[in-house]
Amino acid sequence: MKALYFDGKLSVRETERPQRAPGDALIAVRFAGICGTDRQILKGYSGFRGIPGHEFVGEVVECDDARWIGKRVVGEINVTCGSCEWCRRGLGRHCQRRTVMGIINRPGAFAEFVALPVANLHEIPQELLDEEAVFTEPLAAACEILEQMPISGGTRVAVLGDGRLGLLAAQVLQHAQTQVTVIGRHDDKLGLARVWGMSIVHAGKQPIPAKSFTVVVDATGSPQGLDQALRIVEPRGTVVMKSTFHEPAHFDTARLVVDEITLLGSRCGHFPAAIDLLQSGHVKVQELVSRTFPLEAGLEAFRYLDQTSCLKVLLAPGA
Repeated sequence: MKALYFDGKLSVRETERPQRAPGDALIAVRFAGICGTDRQILKGYSGFRGIPGHEFVGEVVECDDARWIGKRVVGEINVTCGSCEWCRRGLGRHCQRRTVMGIINRPGAFAEFVALPVANLHEIPQELLDEEAVFTEPLAAACEILEQMPISGGTRVAVLGDGRLGLLAAQVLQHAQTQVTVIGRHDDKLGLARVWGMSIVHAGKQPIPAKSFTVVVDATGSPQGLDQALRIVEPRGTVVMKSTFHEPAHFDTARLVVDEITLLGSRCGHFPAAIDLLQSGHVKVQELVSRTFPLEAGLEAFRYLDQTSCLKVLLAPGA
């Protein structure tokens, strides 16, 4: 099969199809999304070598359970042992023996085929387009914010960063009836937030009052984002970290102590909530797709992301 492969340098190459273990399904990938973590992997994040990619939608083509064959699916990215304390507590994403598709010791979805345990799969409702379903994984990560810290309606929330994840998180928080302000630097991206009924601040043109938000979600994808978030969160507020990056972040820890700020790391989320939001139309994603490339043009797709201020770029292995 064709795949994008990273071994210190990204290339398109022919590789063997994934070997399907007992209980696994082999999935023909229809679309895969490039996210900020994938770009950080190319800079050294997680030390990954192999086929990257963890946002995908596809069709099951092989499975021990014939009922899955032909179904359109998305898949949770953490493959766990199922028996450790974290797994028994329902927190397999923290399993010490886990592999993570396209991130830790497991081939990812930037390929024609990917293999995952059936237990990780979620069938996609017929009403959802493939181009919508491919957003399930990042949308689930946005939903995780409310799983970790229920936020009451009317709470002043800032989403710092107007990129893909920021705009998903903003929609999830708006649906939870919070007062959302999206802070960014791109007129077109902020324009989407405005159309969706959110307040916006152009960070390059408007001042951002210090200590003015109860909750600040850092979705900048930058080590500098945390310092900015700590400046605008109010005393006893919460900063939610959604960004992953290779470089260390430097910030003044005294702010955490003096203003009694809660710093909350937030990663993966549960897929059913994301699928429900997509199916109901409460979260819009088609507007976030900037361009789709065939898998063979994967290197061009990454260059496109580096050179333009776009939103989501998709790869289409079956194109």
